[in-house]
Amino acid sequence: MTNCEKVTFSSDGVTLTGNLFLPGEGLRAPGVVVAGTWTSVKELMADRYAERLAEHGYAALSFDFAGHGESEGEPRDVESPDQKVRDIHHAVTFLGGHPAVDPDRLGTLGICAAAMYMSGNAASDPRVKSLALVAPWLHDAEICRDVYGGAEAVALRIKRGEEARAGFEATGEVAYVPVVSPTDPRAAMPYDIDFYLNPDRGGVPAWPNRFAVMAWPGWLTYDSIALAPLITQPTLIIHSEEAAIPEGARRFYQGLTCPKDFLWTEGTQFDFYDREPQVTVAVDTVAAHFGRTLR
Repeated sequence: MTNCEKVTFSSDGVTLTGNLFLPGEGLRAPGVVVAGTWTSVKELMADRYAERLAEHGYAALSFDFAGHGESEGEPRDVESPDQKVRDIHHAVTFLGGHPAVDPDRLGTLGICAAAMYMSGNAASDPRVKSLALVAPWLHDAEICRDVYGGAEAVALRIKRGEEARAGFEATGEVAYVPVVSPTDPRAAMPYDIDFYLNPDRGGVPAWPNRFAVMAWPGWLTYDSIALAPLITQPTLIIHSEEAAIPEGARRFYQGLTCPKDFLWTEGTQFDFYDREPQVTVAVDTVAAHFGRTLR
């Protein structure tokens, strides 16, 4: 039987809120920090994975990044890779200092976009002993051009983001568009995506479905593929050809020089967030990976 504690910790002076899932009484457990997709709050998928990892004997922390969900921070709902990497660093600090956690056995799990951020932290954080990436979104400039319609389309988004940043600095007002919308062409993802729009899945009240336009430059210029050679921790990747940008996962894996493992399985990107058997396959494989590498 697992227990869940509501917890808070500081990141760059901002109070972040999370859920710490504990495996129950006993010796100090290995700890895992868990985070999910871009723009997400912990309720979308990080809680699910953290709770399931606790059932496997891990103390697992899911949390809201600065400016998101229950966490403090302004401006709100800005997708900042650099800030999220720093938040993860502070989450590792908090988890390693918890009395129920063994600070010498810490791992991190990134789902979708958090794969980039967990990798960014792992590349410079020796406290992290093991890394797992599920349905990872891993991009660089080349992949962004492929995903977003070419160099001109990328440049346009960056220009709009720079203009939105200037507007925010001048007025304090944040320009937002939907994260997901099948009818608004300005949306960050202008598609009909059931996971995000279905209230029985990810369309929960805690997630506001808004994207700060000024976030485009930081997102589109973040080079996660270049992080791979910097990672020394044993790394597991779980992905599918049906999921998002498998080419990014392949290139990232090729760049790893650490002990590494790759499970190719089946399922769409969104299946890995809340559908079976994808979640169970992912959780069981991740738990086994941490079992081997967090001894």
